[in-house]
Amino acid sequence: MGRADLKVFAGRSNPALAEGIYQSLALEPGRIEFIDFSNENIKVKICENVRGRDVFFIQTSCPPVSDYLMELLIALDALKYASAGRITAVLPYYPYALADSKDEPRISVTGRLVADLIAEAGADRILTMTLHSPQTMGFSRILVDQLSGVPAICSYYADADLNRDNLVAAAPDISRAKVTETYAQRLGLPLVVVDQAAGENRVIGDVADRDVVFFDDAIITGDSVLKGAAAVKEGGARKVYAGCVHGTLTKETIARLDQSNFQALAITDTIPLPVDVRTPMVQVCSVASLFASAIRAIHEETSISALFN
Repeated sequence: MGRADLKVFAGRSNPALAEGIYQSLALEPGRIEFIDFSNENIKVKICENVRGRDVFFIQTSCPPVSDYLMELLIALDALKYASAGRITAVLPYYPYALADSKDEPRISVTGRLVADLIAEAGADRILTMTLHSPQTMGFSRILVDQLSGVPAICSYYADADLNRDNLVAAAPDISRAKVTETYAQRLGLPLVVVDQAAGENRVIGDVADRDVVFFDDAIITGDSVLKGAAAVKEGGARKVYAGCVHGTLTKETIARLDQSNFQALAITDTIPLPVDVRTPMVQVCSVASLFASAIRAIHEETSISALFN
């Protein structure tokens, strides 16, 4: 497909990230209109010709999650019936990513349901970042490309003014040790783990007189990293930092981290940071150029394997 065939549209969930992707691609935003009716129905209108075009639609999962999910599905359906040649759903943070298993009776595995809905709405492919569980890719009947946000977070801490010889990477819980190990290996740091089993907070590894960085894929309530921070402080750690790809942060979470004297929390911009939770402690690392590179590679049908890591 030629470059002129590429069209990139965006929903209303994360305009700043979408703008960064447009700038990296040196493209004008696709013209699209969203109409909200008084009965809370949504209409999406594609305002330009996309017949036969290679189309990408950007929509992340953030509050109001259900509204933006519905907006995504309607937009994909509109593009399908506008005769787009190929449709890729660009989902920086995958909707219902945590609902990836049937861990109690009579519930929906909603991550699988979302994959079915996206395919049925008209997407031919999904481009996303750092899924909570790799099995989510197996739910989908269409191809899923998963980028990693780990390099962006690691780059922040690699460039930060920290004594690397005195720094350790920490997993907030044993269940997250494998995830945190990816960060530790990339930064060349020793790994410690906080065992929170049975209500205990036992640190496995040496943190005495050292600075500690907690790494995970996402921080939501902050409970795990807060308990982990208390445990490493009790073990003699000096300063505590954190990093995650998806910052699903509320005002209350930020306040709790601030009160616990976290030096910094590095996140990506897969989820927009609300104005009322912005603080110097939270450092945002953009992944717009990475998504732009993946979009360009998919459009030009070149390899994107190097972008996965």
